[in-house]
Amino acid sequence: MNEAIRPGPDTSPQAQEAPELSVIVPTFNERDNVTVLYRRLEATLANVAWEVVFVDDNSPDGTWDVVRALAQRDNRVRCVRRIGRRGLSGACIEGILASSAPYVAVIDADLQHDETQLPKMLLLLASEQADLVVGSRYIEGYKSEGFNKQRAGASALATEVAKKMLRVEIADPMSGFFMVRRDRFEELAPKLSVHGFKILLDLVASAQGTLRAVEIPYTFGARQHGESKLDSMVALDFLGLVLAKLSNDIVSLRFILFAMVGGIGLVVHLTTLFIGLELFKAPFAEAQAAGAIVAMTSNFVLNNFLTYRDQRLKGFALLRGLIAFYIVCSVGLLANVGVAFSVYDQEPIWWLAGMAGALMGVVWNYAMSGLFVWRKK
Repeated sequence: MNEAIRPGPDTSPQAQEAPELSVIVPTFNERDNVTVLYRRLEATLANVAWEVVFVDDNSPDGTWDVVRALAQRDNRVRCVRRIGRRGLSGACIEGILASSAPYVAVIDADLQHDETQLPKMLLLLASEQADLVVGSRYIEGYKSEGFNKQRAGASALATEVAKKMLRVEIADPMSGFFMVRRDRFEELAPKLSVHGFKILLDLVASAQGTLRAVEIPYTFGARQHGESKLDSMVALDFLGLVLAKLSNDIVSLRFILFAMVGGIGLVVHLTTLFIGLELFKAPFAEAQAAGAIVAMTSNFVLNNFLTYRDQRLKGFALLRGLIAFYIVCSVGLLANVGVAFSVYDQEPIWWLAGMAGALMGVVWNYAMSGLFVWRKK
């Protein structure tokens, strides 16, 4: 712990040479790891002009403060502290765009990625053998010291889904350890989503086969401190990203997540309605009202936890947001019914009218929620 708080006297003098490599490290509650990682980079990249950009999502443990102390001793260290924004993909994008080197690497702060592979990755890019080099878990030579079976199985399944649905050709599009030419990244940056966790998958899918990729094996180490930031909603996040890429980014990842949450809300609504009618023998109007309130509440909680995780409401703002969400969704219900009736008058096909109304409702709710519930500060 003391090592993380007070960098030792062996820290090297400030570098003056323009960096050839920028290492981007997204962090959240990694106070005990950042100094260790910095020293590992210092040892590994002794013959490379480099910089490291820690992008911290305002960690409660003060990770950003430790990074700032490092930066005061070595100007190769930089800290981007994000307030009111969360998410690994967005942190990586901001960090890369804030860096200055022609080659950029992304590596986790949990010390599980093998930083000793960075010089090899840099050589492959600098010699123009590739535009992208990926630290892969699915090629010969890979070793794992800290990947549990459950997480490995989920990752393997997601990899197969991504490769088949998005026609991604690299073996490990779910990797969080890679290096890319800066000019190629900047070409693709406008197509990338700032939400979610799988920045490499987004990058490769957006490139549509135009990135020359090389994969190299590495040793996946055991986590030293802290805990994984991958929560139980990552599966929905991943599915939303896949659907967004299938639509050629016409529909945003955030809208897809919002719509998926709405689908869950429909199941909650019908389940509550059934319970009210069958178990409590309530009148239909009361059971329907209860179903609507429970569904709106569950939608709000899920959207706050997943869709708008980078603008997550807390404390009194949570209650205020819930009330605003009730109002928005109530108006959305009126829009839903109005459009459905209008379509049915034109073409009396019940399912077409229902779908049109539902689409109008979700578009309204999404637009108004962004304006009145989860507002950018």
